[in-house]
Amino acid sequence: MADPYMRDFQGRLKRIERIHKRGGGFEAAGTLGRSAYRQPAQKRSLMRPLILVLGCAVMLKAGLYAQIGPVDYAERVDRLRQGTEVEQIGAYVMQADAVTIAISDFLKELFKTPV
Repeated sequence: MADPYMRDFQGRLKRIERIHKRGGGFEAAGTLGRSAYRQPAQKRSLMRPLILVLGCAVMLKAGLYAQIGPVDYAERVDRLRQGTEVEQIGAYVMQADAVTIAISDFLKELFKTPV
């Protein structure tokens, strides 16, 4: 017949081993251990990544607009408009707007090389 105290002892040992495997149980009672420094999970906003992606897209458009010029840029966007549905969406996204033109003018001035 199994000793009930031994079964209880073995259960406590298994529980302690599980806690140790998860990285806990190494704190003395009354001390500030890892659990005292854990911060609650913060709810993250999707605004920061969205603004980053939109900013990169505008900078890409402005760089292309500054590099190839307004006439060639407009021709390429018109070619996209005549393509498939995906290309038409790309043409809508890549069309030159006031922000793109302003940033491209700034980039032209910024990277102007003295002759």
